[in-house]
Amino acid sequence: MGELEIILQIGDINRPMQKTDTKITMFKDKTIAVLVPCMNEELTIAQVIKDFQKSLPGASIYVYDNNSTDDTAKVARKAGAIVREEKRPGKGNVVRRMFSEIEADIYVMIDGDDTYDAKNAQKIVSELVTTGSDMVVGAREGASEKHQRAGHAAGNKIFNIIYTTLFGREFTDIFSGYRAFTRRFVKSFPALSAGFEIETELSVHASQLRLPVSEISFPYNDRPEGSESKLSTFRDGIKIMKTIIVLLKEYKPLYFFGVIGLLGAILSVLMAIPIFVEFSKTGTVTAVSTAMLVTGIMIISMLTVTAGVILDSIRRFRAEVKRLFYNNY
Repeated sequence: MGELEIILQIGDINRPMQKTDTKITMFKDKTIAVLVPCMNEELTIAQVIKDFQKSLPGASIYVYDNNSTDDTAKVARKAGAIVREEKRPGKGNVVRRMFSEIEADIYVMIDGDDTYDAKNAQKIVSELVTTGSDMVVGAREGASEKHQRAGHAAGNKIFNIIYTTLFGREFTDIFSGYRAFTRRFVKSFPALSAGFEIETELSVHASQLRLPVSEISFPYNDRPEGSESKLSTFRDGIKIMKTIIVLLKEYKPLYFFGVIGLLGAILSVLMAIPIFVEFSKTGTVTAVSTAMLVTGIMIISMLTVTAGVILDSIRRFRAEVKRLFYNNY
């Protein structure tokens, strides 16, 4: 029996294996769930499902319909997907429900508009498995220059710069809807956002816990004719900016309140200079109201910094709890 085992092992090593077979074999023992949040994607959803069935054979494909007014759910079910519904509007609400309901070893999230190529699914999953990453982001190659409206493209660049400045340089495309996750990432992610700002929250979660992440650049395709984007340049831009500010307050309170307190203190000092000059020359202060205002601004600034220090300690405790919860998986 021992000799037979050795022969079989040698045979496996020497057996020629094609590149595609290697990728499939690498994660054939893992359950993979393809998550497709969508609304009114009747024209594209069947093709997305078909492409992922071919690219990731054996994976379970879940389509979560978010109040579609067309036949998205019917078409998806006919194409072979597991169809579920989320009545609360917004991609964030859909992602929260998907993450809580679906059990798998590997999760691949993709938009239902057929702008991402399913042929790259094996690459993104292989990257997740081989590098030990908890999240792999499929960065959209050339999306801003070729495929997005001018407002979307400009907003994309601005928000990516803001994110990089505030949270780190792990990602170049924080709004990509093409991602792969491990189970421990999905089950430790709180998912508080309601709309398209969910991608920003996913990135911040990884940055806060210093999780291993990767990014791969993939070509980005145009929407098929007749398919329309659900994004609003200004409305969603304001929501995303609000989310970044809130996340900065939650994840970096010392930085957030420290900057506000420092600016207040500088303003207070600048306003106090004429008062000190007057007092040094005359020994009196005539601008009593200004002096009171300066004192009040300085006190508030000091309290703001103190609040930042206290909240940063709470933030650290929460991060430790989230890290322990993450480690349980």
